[in-house]
Amino acid sequence: MARALKINHVTVIVDNLEKAGEFYQHELGLEPIPAFRFDYPVMFFKFNEDQQLHISEWEDTPSFRGHICVQIDDFNGFFFRMKELDVIDVQPWGKVRQLPDGAMQMFVRDPGGNLVEVSSQPGSEVDPRIFEDELYEEGLYVSNRNDFRGYRSDDATLYHK
Repeated sequence: MARALKINHVTVIVDNLEKAGEFYQHELGLEPIPAFRFDYPVMFFKFNEDQQLHISEWEDTPSFRGHICVQIDDFNGFFFRMKELDVIDVQPWGKVRQLPDGAMQMFVRDPGGNLVEVSSQPGSEVDPRIFEDELYEEGLYVSNRNDFRGYRSDDATLYHK
């Protein structure tokens, strides 16, 4: 059985990226860090060496996209168990993916309907059957919004190095 190790990040959905970004940076003193090259407005902030806050602008606030992210120690086993339980949710953020930093990512719903992102440490061994599964899709999630506000980098990661 997989075991959750820690909260990696929390995503907060906002209706004004710049205003929210200023608040988290200037009022709470969080350090902005690069995000992946998503095509929607997003900012990542560093809480400490292990945890991040992500803010993302969407019209549907409150949103079904807000979530917590936990790193697990057995992504492979967890993927197949969640598939068996039919709780993998591909609607808000797309299918199971391998991120540019090498971490695996999927989203599941808890029994109360809350969205939980589950990720692996970059470089963890991935069962090849996951890459062949209909729930897997290569590349970053694409929203088709083509709104590239926010700080991005090819070196972004969910895991601080």
